[in-house]
Amino acid sequence: MPVQRVVQRWSGSVNVVTVGPENASLQLGGQTSLPFLYDEGELPNPPRIAMEVYDKVPEGWPAPLLEALGDVVHDPVAWAQKCVQQWQADMICLRLIRPSEEEVSLDSVAQLARAIQDAAGVPLIIWGTGEGDLDNELLPQCSQALRGSRCLLGVAKQENYKTLAATCIADGHSVIAESPIDINICKQVNILLSEMDLPLDRILIYPANGALGYGFEYAYSIMERTRLAALGGDRMMAMPLLAVVGAEVYRAKESKATEEEAPEWGALGPRIVAWETCTAVGYLQAGADVVTLCHPEAVETVRAFVKELVGKQ
Repeated sequence: MPVQRVVQRWSGSVNVVTVGPENASLQLGGQTSLPFLYDEGELPNPPRIAMEVYDKVPEGWPAPLLEALGDVVHDPVAWAQKCVQQWQADMICLRLIRPSEEEVSLDSVAQLARAIQDAAGVPLIIWGTGEGDLDNELLPQCSQALRGSRCLLGVAKQENYKTLAATCIADGHSVIAESPIDINICKQVNILLSEMDLPLDRILIYPANGALGYGFEYAYSIMERTRLAALGGDRMMAMPLLAVVGAEVYRAKESKATEEEAPEWGALGPRIVAWETCTAVGYLQAGADVVTLCHPEAVETVRAFVKELVGKQ
């Protein structure tokens, strides 16, 4: 006796957010179904890979990662170009490490962002330092330098969102809204941004996820609940999702411990690629529209995963 397949239909959809300059724009979101379930709805825009580029090399990065990236890590513009030209990144995520007054001026950071946008030619994410007062000075300068490029700027939090929202409205960018793995705060941040007259199709949700083994299941469940709320018709939750993978993976002890320190974990080089890849693939299945990665081998594997699943529609 044949078994009839149960197909779920949804009344809602995810907003479409357009990012990038006119000649290299991408659309994120637009789904009317859960990830990769092509016979249940429309999934018009595949997930995108953004490679992380830093204004200076982070301390404590493992040697195999630095070897894979090469000397370009000392030149953020060349780094971004290599990410696009050699590793086919869809987007660049420029992550800013707190500049001291002696090392660099805020204006020079804005100029760096502009140079990376011009050199890479793909949509750009500008990720602040995490210092609220500093970012309220730094991000507006980057925003103005990149006016019209439709970048993603972040992050906007419940306690610190007004300056970023205002500058993105003025300069035509979109906002990454962060919440601490809490679906109620997630919705509240979106409401606050919308009350600033930021259009809902210019917001991405970032649920402050961790790496594999660091609250991964909890972050996955929050992303899944967010997507279910959007498909159920909640317009204040109907934003595309972004997952930070590279930066989170390379904070974990599993990506730092050598073979001598943890021989049971295996060789460090393959381990970091596996950790980054598994984290990214998990969040893609939770509904992430953008994942940020660092290691070129992880990028290649994740791209193949997306291509295989998208090819089944």
